[in-house]
Amino acid sequence: MAAPAGLSSSEPRRAGALAAVFGRIRKGWRRLSRAIGDALPKGLYARSLIIIIAPMVLLQSVIAYTFMERHWQLVTRRLSAAVTADVAALMDIYESYPQDKNAETLSRIAGERLNLDVDILKGAKLPSPGPRPFFSILDEVLSDEIRRQIRRPFWIDTVGRSSLIEIRVAIPEGVMRVTARRNQAYASNSHIFLLWMTGSSLVLLGVAILFLRNQIKPILRLSAVAEGFGKGREIEFKPRGAREVRQAGHAFIEMKRRIERAMEQRTAMLNGVSHDLRTIITRFKLSLALVEQTPEVEDLQRDVDEMSRMLEGYLAFARGDSAETAAETDMRILLEDLRSDVERLGAHVEAVEIEGSPLVTVRPDAMRRCLFNLAANAARYADTVAISGKREYRAFVVAIDDDGPGIPVESREEVFKPFVRLDDARQDAGGSGLGLAIARDIARAHGGDVALHDSPLGGLRATVRIPA
Repeated sequence: MAAPAGLSSSEPRRAGALAAVFGRIRKGWRRLSRAIGDALPKGLYARSLIIIIAPMVLLQSVIAYTFMERHWQLVTRRLSAAVTADVAALMDIYESYPQDKNAETLSRIAGERLNLDVDILKGAKLPSPGPRPFFSILDEVLSDEIRRQIRRPFWIDTVGRSSLIEIRVAIPEGVMRVTARRNQAYASNSHIFLLWMTGSSLVLLGVAILFLRNQIKPILRLSAVAEGFGKGREIEFKPRGAREVRQAGHAFIEMKRRIERAMEQRTAMLNGVSHDLRTIITRFKLSLALVEQTPEVEDLQRDVDEMSRMLEGYLAFARGDSAETAAETDMRILLEDLRSDVERLGAHVEAVEIEGSPLVTVRPDAMRRCLFNLAANAARYADTVAISGKREYRAFVVAIDDDGPGIPVESREEVFKPFVRLDDARQDAGGSGLGLAIARDIARAHGGDVALHDSPLGGLRATVRIPA
């Protein structure tokens, strides 16, 4: 197929190559951004410190580099050029006036006018060059100036005596040795600027860190209170900090009040409904007790009892035991009591195993109900039940194992839905389809969860993970 008029065949190839190059650049940039994001700290306090410290360090580095490169080196070069010019003038005087054979007048002029010590070492030779200093602006600049102005073989020592520098220049009679103070050729007081800059930066950083910590504390406090409220704990909280943080705190308090008010209204409504329904059920029971006991009446009594149990289950699920206050609880004692309850149901329960500290802040009665629902469900369909607790990182995990028929993997999430009852597998012990739903609801009210897995005993394992 021919290329369109006015468009060469190479242009599409170039466009494709450019698109491929830009695609590789985008992928590389995404990888670099991801790597930087992984390397950077995740906390707000650490990131805020980086936001404050990084620009200050960058600014100080630029200032220090500019000072070192421009001011310090420029001043050193000018001082070294002046000393080199003095040495060159002394050499010209020595060579222009041979009547001063011992260089006494030259030494006097150099000492009084130029603050230099001059010696003529007749018949001497320049020493062999020594190792060059690793970092010495003076050595480099002074050598360049001597080459430019004097243009004779020379030898310098800028590190032998810290307060003095020695310059030796070859002359026909031998060597002229000139000794000068270091500060005549070198900007020796520049470190004062660097010390002031570093000291002021540290003071400013210290003030910024303290101020930032005070600003971050209210945010961390708000986060802790929100997490505690999500776990069902009652925590006193008073908004502090910046205006925006206080606004977020007041919004959280208002949200908390609305949730508590809604829960109180629901609880009051449920209490009223339960009172009315219990009254009707009680009338049914009295009416049945007054009639002649026949098989049909006994069936009706069983139906009324089942209705009463179902009503209690529905109300317990809807109420969620929210009125109870969280307290530090010894899970070892709670699990031992649970073992006794399960044994009364007829199942064999192995010894309770606990790893780590058993102290956890929970609502004791609600947590007992959660674990009992799971354990009773296991005891209903199994002969052996094992109960264990383990302290993990920021969590306490309770595992209830059994050797029963288990639940298919595809149905393990389905059984947690309210009123769901499986036909061919196990159901909750209450028979109303609410036992597992109540257990998960209680665990999630504590900020945790309930999950089902395969058990080492061959049946089902129910794990309850609670934040600790």
